[in-house]
Amino acid sequence: MSVSVNEWLKQLDDLVWGAPLMILILSGGIYLTLRMKVLQFVRLPLALKWTVKDEENGEGEVTSFGALCTALSATIGTGNIVGVATAIGTGGPGALLWMELAAFFGMATKYAEGLLAVKYRVVGENHHVLGGPFYYIERGMGEKWKWMGKLFAFFGICVGLFGIGTFSQVNGISSAVNSYFDPDMNWTVELPLLDRSYSWTVVIASLVLTACVSAVLIGGIQRIVRVTEFVVPFMAVIYLVITVTLLICNIEKIPEALTVIVTSAFRPQAVAGGAAGSMFVAMQKGVARGIFSNEAGLGSAPIAAAAARTKEPVRQGLVSMTGTFIDTIVICTMTGLSIVLTGAWKAEGLQGVAVTTYAFEQGLPIPGRVSAFLLMLCLVFFAFTTILGWDYYSERCLEYLSGGSRRLLKLYRLFYICAVFIGPYIAVDIVWTIADIFNGLMAFPNMIAIFALRRVVVEETEQFFQKKWN
Repeated sequence: MSVSVNEWLKQLDDLVWGAPLMILILSGGIYLTLRMKVLQFVRLPLALKWTVKDEENGEGEVTSFGALCTALSATIGTGNIVGVATAIGTGGPGALLWMELAAFFGMATKYAEGLLAVKYRVVGENHHVLGGPFYYIERGMGEKWKWMGKLFAFFGICVGLFGIGTFSQVNGISSAVNSYFDPDMNWTVELPLLDRSYSWTVVIASLVLTACVSAVLIGGIQRIVRVTEFVVPFMAVIYLVITVTLLICNIEKIPEALTVIVTSAFRPQAVAGGAAGSMFVAMQKGVARGIFSNEAGLGSAPIAAAAARTKEPVRQGLVSMTGTFIDTIVICTMTGLSIVLTGAWKAEGLQGVAVTTYAFEQGLPIPGRVSAFLLMLCLVFFAFTTILGWDYYSERCLEYLSGGSRRLLKLYRLFYICAVFIGPYIAVDIVWTIADIFNGLMAFPNMIAIFALRRVVVEETEQFFQKKWN
């Protein structure tokens, strides 16, 4: 029965992430890039400057930096470590190039999302702010499209509860902890309800993680923002130091690795000797994992962007697009290069986090045990903050659907914590497939709205820079 369910989910995943959605996401990013004259490149220095410089007298709940950290907490997760390895493992090294191209155009999409989120957000009593695709669909496209906003919010709740937010992150944490502390499964316990044995490390990790998540979520949205503002910059810098060290120590292999990546993107068989899939497979896996990692086009980041203390939609749009740059162009590139130049992608019998662990063990000039521990630590922090970020997103989606019902929000928070607890006991392949499906379903209404409101984005952008620089 489980086999047939798994096969059905994979068929649904292939259908959702087929050519129509990839064309929709990529064409949206390409159109905005051309229409706004490569804004994501020309205005990147300004955008990076504004990430750490708050706007005076802005209206909102959190700083622009806080909103960015909340968005990054949801994007910098297992996708940067496990997702990149999975993309390269199934689509070949060329998947990394497609991931980068999708991220470059995705920066323009993320810019549009952040701009629209601030422009159409709703500010209620006590300066409480609610915004995101559901509101720029309803208020920007018109009341007759409100059903699509509700559909987005429903899928957003599902992504948080069954996809990126819980199962995939918790599974990544438990797998990493188990691989480090008990790889040979020497300390196991039989769980009668599941009718199988699990390592004690998995059980303990799930209990500790559930307790930590509960402690933060009980404190509400403001505590989530405070935690992410501290943890996200810290963990990102630590991971970058490790990966840059690996690349410097293997700098002579980088040109060959880049050649393999480019060649594999267009001619996979030339690299893998016929065992690789088609160019479309490399493109599909790269784009899908890229979206999973940086969430450009998904519509999640604008939910956080809407809460930023700002009066300028364009300013927050620029800050928002730096999230895709940091997440994919920087962090995922470092991970992917590490995997390719060490040959980890060709190691037999390895998948997911084990591939990246192998790369760290082979590429770093330190004992393998130490490098594996560092990677495990990074993965735990990455995944933990993603869990918090997606609770923020999904609660805001539920707030929109329920009209702000506090009772439903508290009940949902309880379900979310339960999903974190059971996450380690869900099959890995099913977890990633479910996450991909909900990602795609969430992207459809958001990208339709981006296309419908494209002129608003362009006009706001032109007016802002004419006013600012003239």
